[in-house]
Amino acid sequence: MTTGKSESLKSYYQGLYAKFGNSHQSVQHVSKEAQNVRFKIFLEQISNKSRVVDLGCGLGDMLAFFRDNGFTGDYLGLDFVPEFIHSAEKKFSDDRKSKFKLFDIYSDAMPFGYDHVLISGVFNNKTTDNFSFMKSALTKSFAACEKSIIFNALSTYVEYEDPTLFYIDPMVIFDMCKQEMTPFVNLKHDYVTKIGGYPYEFTLSLYKEGFSV
Repeated sequence: MTTGKSESLKSYYQGLYAKFGNSHQSVQHVSKEAQNVRFKIFLEQISNKSRVVDLGCGLGDMLAFFRDNGFTGDYLGLDFVPEFIHSAEKKFSDDRKSKFKLFDIYSDAMPFGYDHVLISGVFNNKTTDNFSFMKSALTKSFAACEKSIIFNALSTYVEYEDPTLFYIDPMVIFDMCKQEMTPFVNLKHDYVTKIGGYPYEFTLSLYKEGFSV
């Protein structure tokens, strides 16, 4: 993603925010319910006391869901859209264990000292270099985390593809992560975001260490 393309994408989200305000529509989610399905999958894989980075935090919706479901850990939300950060800071001004920061994945260093980096919806918009952007963001995130990164993406195993969105073969990204980043990788591709829906996306989790029984 070039600087120009990044600015174009930022302007796109600024336009959504100007139109919809503090809504799931401003961060390009089809519904609050679908958004929460994704957050629930993340929360099931971490401790309620974890220290987490929400990369591409938008309006802080993940934090709201986490707090409503027992999460008491430290949270840092990062996003490149100033309006999102300002809105989230106001919304969570009383939450002393949360912080929000304007962040550019290209020029800013990923923060260290957090257990997990969580990435929801960041890879969905089609650009000129989706795969290289995804690989770079995942590599930086995995190097910075202490335990895992968890992210979702749109799958090529679908019945329909929106030409404005980016879809990737889950096995391609699985192989890349498995071969180049860590042997401890988990792929989840069995969930739907609405009743009677089709599993058009997947969640991939990359761990620093494996689980033992």
